[in-house]
Amino acid sequence: MPVANKTVISFGLVAIPIAMYTAVQDNDIHFNQLHKEDESRIRYKKVCAHCEKEVKQEDIIKGYQYDKDHYVTVADEEIEKIKTAKDKSIQILHFANLNQISPIYYDKAYHVLPDKGGNKAFELFRTALLEQQKIAIGKTVLGTKEKLMAIIPREDGIVIQTMYFEDEIKEIPKSYQKPEVAGEELKMAKVLIDSMNTPFEPDKYFNEYQVRLKQLLDDKIAGKEIVAPKEAKPTNIIDLMEALKQSVEQSKKPRRKKASGQ
Repeated sequence: MPVANKTVISFGLVAIPIAMYTAVQDNDIHFNQLHKEDESRIRYKKVCAHCEKEVKQEDIIKGYQYDKDHYVTVADEEIEKIKTAKDKSIQILHFANLNQISPIYYDKAYHVLPDKGGNKAFELFRTALLEQQKIAIGKTVLGTKEKLMAIIPREDGIVIQTMYFEDEIKEIPKSYQKPEVAGEELKMAKVLIDSMNTPFEPDKYFNEYQVRLKQLLDDKIAGKEIVAPKEAKPTNIIDLMEALKQSVEQSKKPRRKKASGQ
C-alpha cells in the first residue's frame, strides 16, 4: 500500500482532510558502481572529518554552518516547534486559470484523495473548481521546506503540483537573435503541425530507449555480441522549405505502433 502524506486543505472556514500520494515512479534501469579490477561493489561510508571514524546513521544530527568550521545544531523536534498550524495544512491563497502558469514552475505531482470524513467537502471543492475551470494556488511546509502548490481538479480526483518560487527559477542564460521568418515557410510549418495534430493519449507512448537498454543487458547476460542498430542515412537537405515539405510527407505515413507487452 503506498504511503500517504496526510494534511488538510484550508480556505475560508472550510477544512478538507486529504491524503497525498506521489504520482510518479522511477522505472529507469539503475547501475551499480564496481571496482574495475575485480567487479566488486563500491560502497560509500559516512566518515567524520575530525576523527576519521565511520559514523552510524543514528549518530548523525543536523547542523547549519554559519561561519567557517562553526555549526549550530538543530534537532527535528526544534524544527517542528516553529511550525504553525497553517504550516501543517495547505492554505489556499487564491484561485487562477491553469494556462496562466508557466510549466517551468512545476516540480512534483501528487494524486490527492479525501481522507476520513472529508468526502463531501472534497467533492464539493473538486466540482466547483472544475465547473469554474479554475485551479487553486496554495502553500504548505513539507519537511523543512515551504512549498507553493497548484491544486488542479480532474474528472477522477485532484492533482497537486508542487511549484518553485520565483526566486528559484534561473533566468534564461542568454538571448538569441530572432531572424525573419518567410511567409511561405511559416505556412508550411503550420501545415506540418496540423498534419501531426492528434489528441494526447498517454498509453501510446513508452520508453523505447529503456527497452533497448534492457535488451542490451539481456544480450550481455546471454553472452551475445552487442550490435549497433541500423539507422536510416541522414538526408542532405539544407533547404528549410524542402525539409518542411518532406516532413509533411513523412508525417502522413503510419506511425510505429507500441510494442506488445510494453
